[in-house]
Order: sequence, then structure tokens, then C-alpha cells
Amino acid sequence: MLDLDNIRIGGKSGVDQAGEAIELDKVEWEEGKFEHRHIGISREDEQKMLQQMGYDSLEELIDKAIPPSIRYHNSLNLPAAKSELEALKSLKAIASQNKVFRNYIGMGYYDCFTPPVIQRNILENPNWYTAYTPYQPEISQGRLEALLNFQTMVMDLTGMEIANASLLDEGTAAAEAMNLCRHVAKIDSNVLLVDENCHPQTIEVIKTRARYLNINVVVADVVGFDLETTPPFACLVQYPGSDGTIVDYQELVERVHAKGGLVIFATDLLALTLLKPPGELNADVVVGNSQRFGVPLGYGGPHAAFFATRQEYKRLLPGRLVGVSVDATGKPALRLALQTREQHIRRDRATSNICTAQVLLAVVAATYAIYHGEKGLKRIATRVHNLTKLLALQLQKLGYQLKSHSFFDTITLLLSDEEKIEAIRNSADSRAINFRYYPRGIGISLDETTTIEDVNTIVEIFALHKPRRGGETIPLEQLGIPTKLQRTSRFLTAKVFNQYHTETELLRYLHRLESRDLSLTTSMIPLGSCTMKLNATSEMLPISWPEFNKIHPFAPLSQTQGYQTMFAQLESWLAEITGMKGVSLQPNAGSQGEYAGLQVIRQYHQSRGEGHRDVCLIPESAHGTNPASAVMCGLRVVNVACDKRGNIDIEDLRQKAEKYQQHLAAIMVTYPSTHGVFEEGIREICDIVHHYGGQVYLDGANMNALVGLCRPGDFGADVCHLNLHKTFCIPHGGGGPGVGPICVASHLVPFLPATGFGRKGEENSIGWIASAPWGSASILPISWMYIAMMGAEGLTRATKIAILNANYIAHRLAPYYPILYTGKEGLVAHECIIDLRPFKKTADVTVEDVAKRLMDYGFHAPTMSWPVAGTLMIEPTESESLAELERFCEAMISIRQEIAAIERGEMDKKDNPLKNAPHTAESLVQPWNHPYSREVAVYPAPHLREYKFWPPVARIDNAYGDRNLVCSCLG
Repeated sequence: MLDLDNIRIGGKSGVDQAGEAIELDKVEWEEGKFEHRHIGISREDEQKMLQQMGYDSLEELIDKAIPPSIRYHNSLNLPAAKSELEALKSLKAIASQNKVFRNYIGMGYYDCFTPPVIQRNILENPNWYTAYTPYQPEISQGRLEALLNFQTMVMDLTGMEIANASLLDEGTAAAEAMNLCRHVAKIDSNVLLVDENCHPQTIEVIKTRARYLNINVVVADVVGFDLETTPPFACLVQYPGSDGTIVDYQELVERVHAKGGLVIFATDLLALTLLKPPGELNADVVVGNSQRFGVPLGYGGPHAAFFATRQEYKRLLPGRLVGVSVDATGKPALRLALQTREQHIRRDRATSNICTAQVLLAVVAATYAIYHGEKGLKRIATRVHNLTKLLALQLQKLGYQLKSHSFFDTITLLLSDEEKIEAIRNSADSRAINFRYYPRGIGISLDETTTIEDVNTIVEIFALHKPRRGGETIPLEQLGIPTKLQRTSRFLTAKVFNQYHTETELLRYLHRLESRDLSLTTSMIPLGSCTMKLNATSEMLPISWPEFNKIHPFAPLSQTQGYQTMFAQLESWLAEITGMKGVSLQPNAGSQGEYAGLQVIRQYHQSRGEGHRDVCLIPESAHGTNPASAVMCGLRVVNVACDKRGNIDIEDLRQKAEKYQQHLAAIMVTYPSTHGVFEEGIREICDIVHHYGGQVYLDGANMNALVGLCRPGDFGADVCHLNLHKTFCIPHGGGGPGVGPICVASHLVPFLPATGFGRKGEENSIGWIASAPWGSASILPISWMYIAMMGAEGLTRATKIAILNANYIAHRLAPYYPILYTGKEGLVAHECIIDLRPFKKTADVTVEDVAKRLMDYGFHAPTMSWPVAGTLMIEPTESESLAELERFCEAMISIRQEIAAIERGEMDKKDNPLKNAPHTAESLVQPWNHPYSREVAVYPAPHLREYKFWPPVARIDNAYGDRNLVCSCLG
């Protein structure tokens, strides 16, 4: 029998069955490594590209692109690369350390049943999870329709007039509601009144977000609160309460409104199928979590929160909003509405820094509602409610006292005996069951997976520890939702919620939607600053493992040792990659990473008695979330000029750092710059800020150009956030989820976000940034897998190839389009910006015309008009093949030739393939009155005859949609 232990690689031999030496070819072994699956450029292609660009080696190119003063010449101290099989096996062993209990903890998180047709065809489908944010709506109609379904679902269930396309989590949504109310309330007050029966994690997030905004958060029993003495600008209530209690807040709403304040309801969508909606109680804002609509627990995320409000507040609505418009032919079409309303675009005038959503999870939740419909959701809710009533009755008969007899799915038992509580906990643990434990009580929350057998098991546990004396038994008919608060209004009446209740019909509907979207399954998506790289299947597999996705975020740490092991390893790897000492995985978006990093800096200054440091220097070229995040942290934004080459003007920086030296808190800098260039002066920039007492926050959006080659901590950064959904392979999901961890230097470690309620060792923490201790925990295995399979060598090579690909595209396109910014060696980093502004004068062609024409060639446009208006920013990543790069370059060159034809007068300036793009299949059967052929319109490149993605709608009229705002399903 062959002894595999004796096989050696690359010249070292083992012994076969006949005693002969076996030698495995090292090259063959190397070719089987995962990095060769992830990186699209072969060694042969690499040489062709370098030769064309005039370089002898990849090292020569990298040495010239990256300033030598910041180059990291060591190998990253990471474990050796594993094969896909080895990595999955290792992660499975880690996952097996988690204990999957039956969870009755509640607190806004519930086990649920994800219909397999949804799990397989959305959650595990690359057509859905590899798409980008629908900024190019003509090729995003599928997920835009799914998001419109989500908005309609939320509006119907909450009884509100308008809802956004999801937010990051319930706590964040509540904090965003706080900000909105502060801006629109008609009372001069800084008090936010929060009911003590709100979910504790929501209260913690609000406290963190209010800290530097001069908002006084008062947590109290709102029903008995004296509004005369302390009138709030807004009041937040949980409906039903965190302990399950249902309160009629009608009178409270009227009292708060009479004082000029507003009322925010945090609620539960399943409960609202039976419970009077907040809109009918005159609520101003309604928030919550849609997780129990088919999205796994996932140790806290990712889940799609929701945010609904009054129509009059639509321009202050955080996040994104999908609206109905028409295309060039008058056909209904969807797109992101009121985009100028997106708060981060307003920079330091923003009321929110949110620039993303939880699209993939919102699609799951909306499809869950479509699959079940009004009747199905009511049936599920009624079953859960009846089981909870039955449980409450049986526990009363055992002598237990209910805290409230008004509830939906959660009851709380009053217990004064701590020893009895501990005894019940031990009995529950022995049966792998989690309850919610209070100092003087136990909470039990049921869900759609609960069976009558489960209820009997719970009763058996409590029967073992019956109270000595029983209390009053409330009869069954008096338990549950009070008659006055029972829902009578209809919901989900639109056609889409009433025609896909069989798997066959839903499957076909989902396929129709996904076929209307261009994702990475179609072609490269060369969006600058977005890093649309491969999301490998082996990286995605673990998110479906029950050991990861059936864990409650507030399960005891003793049950989550697998997660803790994975967190510790991932944190150590990210710290090594960035040159930092500490990491928090809690921020669940890049914007939240920015916010957390700035909060850490503020807390650091506060600890040194320098809380007055409140000035944040931000380059003019920065992404809008940078100044928005700074403002949310109570910082004053001072802009720093950029020079003609797009770099930070160091003299202007020096002058402003000196001018504000007594108040300088930080600088926010992106590296490589937002212009796609390695700035030579980054070390000097860091030194200047440190000299005047400030800290350096490095925006890690462009980390794909640094991994293995430069480490932010080595060249002066104190805080660095990462986008795991960019550099570390978590898919964009059509606009979310994302993860934005922060990495910090040693002096900032004590201030990282908290992971518990008053946990020892977190006394100096900034508090909670997200609703779950480790944010979107269930997708962290994706990044773990990526790093584990790539290893130090693979990660470093990926970075080099990303830089090679960007420079190759710049080289290929330079004869046709001006490359706007380059470094001193004439090179770019991992992305390049091409300037289309001259064509407006020469051919009346805009950047939008080129972006739409690219759709006819089968490509998603690069980032349009950012960071410079009238330009395209191209980022190819390391995952694309040379053949795909060439297809894209040939498309851009062909478009330039079309522009040239307009310039020469050979094509009409108003009626040409660019102005009329994109062209639909339907347009081919309509009367053709254009001066160019149908073939030129739809088959402008040879490869399109093999496969063509057809845009489902023509160019969309954005202005029409904003003038006639419709943000819910029609009919």
C-alpha cells in the first residue's frame, strides 16, 4: 500500500510499493494551489503583459509603482497556504467547537426556517451575491425589483408611508432614527427618551452614537415619564417590548406629539401580522430587524434592518431608496431614487454616514414574504402566538408568575430566587436549550421552528423546579395580544405577494429576476474603489453550516468556542497584514469602521485629558463617508487641498495642522489615494499630524493594493479600517452585506468596541458600534478561508497582479483616453482614472453615455464621476484573466472609435449608439429610425455573438422618477 507520508515534493523522494523512489513535480504541485484558482493571470500572460509595457519583471514594475520608503520587504507571518479541501476541513474542525442549542433567547433574534428554494436560489447563488450596488439600474432590474418588494413589505406591515431598501441592523436603524428626529422635531430639546424595555443592544448602540452629538439619552419607563419636566425631541419604544410585553402607546404618542417631539417604534415584522401596526398608532419612524423572515441567526448577522417613516421626511431617509421611473421608451423601470438625498454625498453636512445596505438579506426577507403571502405569514404568526399562549398557561399552572399577560411570542417569568434560576439554567443546559436570564427572571421567546414537543420539553424543565407557592392563573383567552391592539388592516395585497406560493412559480420568478442583472457570473465589473474580485465557492460554503448560522448572538461564550477561535485567528492575521496590534470585527460596514475608528481616537484623546481635540483634517478628494463619519463623531471637518497630481498638498496640510494644533484630533487619509496613486509623501503626512498631536486614520478601501507589500502600521497609521467585502473576498451581495473591521496600534487597543454588557476588561471601550458583539459574524468564515488558502505568498502575489492589471489597462487605454493621475514613474496603483471630459466639447458625449454604451458590450461601467466628475475609475482586480481584460479594453477602444466618428461628423451628435444606449432586444423588433444599423447597436464586438447579456430596459429617466416618486409595488 502506498505510504503517503513518505512522499516528498520537488526532488525529495518517498518509496513506492516496489521500493522505487517517487518524485512529485513541484511545478505540478504548485499549479494545484488555490492562488492559481483565484488569480486570473498565468505566469505566461504576466510576461506578455510586462513585455508589452516595457518591464523585464513584475518586481521591477512593483518597485517603481510603490515608494521605497513604505515598502515591506519581509514575508507576512501567516500560516502556510492550505488547499481548498484542507481549509474546509480545518474550518469544519473549528466550527465543530460551537454548540448548537435550541435558542429561546429572543432580543430581536429568532431561529427560522429558510425555504430551500430561497437558500439555494438566492443565498447560495452567485448571480445574486456577486452583483454590485445597483448604481447602473438598466442592468440591475432584478435586485431593484426585489428591493422594491422589500420596501413594500415593510411599508405594508408597519403601516408607514415610505421605507428604505434596508439598513445594517436594528440598533443602527434606531440610531439613524434618533438623528432624523433630531433634525425635524419641533422642540428645542436634546433629550432622547428611550424606554427601558427596548433591546439592551439597541440602547448600547444609541448611547455610543449619541455621545458626541450633544444628545442626552434618558432610559426610563416611558409610560410613567414626566414629559412636562423633561420633554424629549423623540421617544423610542419597543413594540412588543424586549421582555415580550405589549403596551398600548397611543396615549404616549399623543403626549409626545403635543410637546413637539416624535415617536420611534422598534418592532417585529412577524408580530405585526397580528398586531396593530405602528402607523395606525401615529408613529413617526418605525425600525426593526427582518431576520426572522428566512435569514439564519448567524451569531448576529448579517441581517437586513428596516427603516420606515412619513413621506415628508423622505429626503432625510438614511440609506438607499428604490423608486419607479420609466425608460426611454416609456416602459416602467426601477432605479435608486433621490440619490442626491443619500446622506454621505453631503459630506460634512450629512446627517448619516450610511452608504450601503443589506441587499442580499433584504432580498431573502422579501422573497420569504412573497413565498408565504399574507395568509402564510398570518398562519406562521398565529401558530407561534398560540404556542406561546399555551406555554404561558402551562407554566402558570406550575406556579410560575408572568410579568405580563399581553404578549406575542415572548414571555418573562418573575423569579426572586437566584438559586432556582441557576438550577433551571443547569437543567436547560443539559438539554441544549438557551433561555434569557435576568437577575430576577427568565425570558422565553418562541419562533416558527418551535413545535408542540419543544413546548412540552420547556414545561418539563420548569416542572423540575416548581415554586413552593403558585400565583394567579390567567385563563388562556385573556393571554396574548389585547383585543384593542389586534390588527384588522390588510397587508401584502400587491400582485407579487399573491402569485408565487408554489416552489415552481417562485423558482421561475427568481430566475427571471436574476437574469435581469449583470453580475460577476456575466463579466468583469471594473468598478474603481470597489474591488469586485472572485468570491470563491469554497469560501462561501461554510456560511451554510449550522455550526455557524444557527448560533444566537447572545448565546453563552462557552457555546461559541469555535467562533472565538476563528475570530482570534482572523484578528491575528489582519493585525499582521496591517502591521497593527489590535482588531475589532464588530463594524458591519466600511462606514461603520470609519465611525468606530474615529470614536476610538476621540476616546484616546479623552483618556489623556485632551477631549477638546475635535478637528479632523480630510483631503478634498476623500470619499463622502469620511467627512460624514467625522461629523457624526462630533468632529469639526477642515478640508485639505490636493495638488494638480491629485496628491495631498503637504504644505497646505502643514499649515492647517499647525493652525489647529491645540484642537487637532486626526487626519483621515485613503491609501493608495482615492485617485488610484501611491502618494510619495504618506510618511511625511503621518509625521506632520503626529507632531501636532493628532492621530492618523487610514481608510482601507484600497487595501487590495497593499497586502503583503506595505503595512499601514509601519508607515504611520494609528487606525486602519478594512473592507472585508473588497480585499478579503466577502461578496458585495448586490449592495450588502459588508464587514468593516478596524485595526489599531497598541495605544488604542483599550478603546476598541465592546463585545459584552459591562464585560471585564472593556471599561475604556467606546461601547457598541453594531447590535451584535461580533457584527456580521457568519460571513467572517469567507475571509478566514481566503487568507487560509492564499497564505502569505498568495496574498502578496494577488496584490502584485492587481497592480499589474491596472497598469496594463492604463497602458492599453492611454493612446485613446487621458490617464488622469499617475505616480512619479508614470504608474498607477490598483486602479486608474480615464478622463472623458474633453468629449463633451468635441462630440457632446458624456461619461454617462459611455457607461450606458458599455452595457451593449456586455460590461458594467467602471466607477462613474468619482472622485472626479466626468471620469471613469477602473479597477480590474487580480481575479480577471488576460482575455477578459482584453475584451474590456477592446470595448473601450471601440467606443472611442465611435466617439471619433461623431467628432468627424460621420455619426449624428444626437442620434448615435452612445446617446441611445443601452439597446434592448425589444428595440430590434420596433421600427428602426436610427442612422446606424441594428448590428452596430447590439453586436458591436465579435465576442457578443457567442454570448450576450441583454439589458432588460432602455436608458432610465431619473428626473421623471424623482418628480413622480413611487417607492412601492404597483398593483
